[in-house]
Amino acid sequence: MASRPPLPPFTRESAVEKVRQAENGWNSRDPHKVSLVYTPDSQWRNRAEFVSGREEIVAFLTRKWTRELEYRLIKELWAFDGNRIAVRFAYECHDDSGNWYRSYGNENWEFDGEGLMRRRIASINDLPIEESDRLFHWPLGTRPDDHPGLSELGL
Repeated sequence: MASRPPLPPFTRESAVEKVRQAENGWNSRDPHKVSLVYTPDSQWRNRAEFVSGREEIVAFLTRKWTRELEYRLIKELWAFDGNRIAVRFAYECHDDSGNWYRSYGNENWEFDGEGLMRRRIASINDLPIEESDRLFHWPLGTRPDDHPGLSELGL
């Protein structure tokens, strides 16, 4: 199994890098690619759904990105210690009826020694927004380096 640097124990710099890597991966909306940064037996709690292992992660993300169209995500480091990182995030998307949402949340991550995430605990709240209230306006995929983050956007 390949390692996924940066590896724990995290410094502020390496934790920020790990958060940005996660953001970029999720913005790819490629469930198979994203699943490879988790341990084969990774445990998730996402809202009230419990997911175990890469196969379930792929199924979960496939369902998610089938419903959440034009998905764009920003993550920001909240705290870190040893092999754990806490992030806050927001993402914008719309459903198949054109209703836009901004979802806010927090995640707690725990990594193994190879830098693979073995536990992800996510709490998320959804806010209906008008399309004109959107703040995430980059082309689908990786957020450009010059696009503001959550703090800069006042989120």
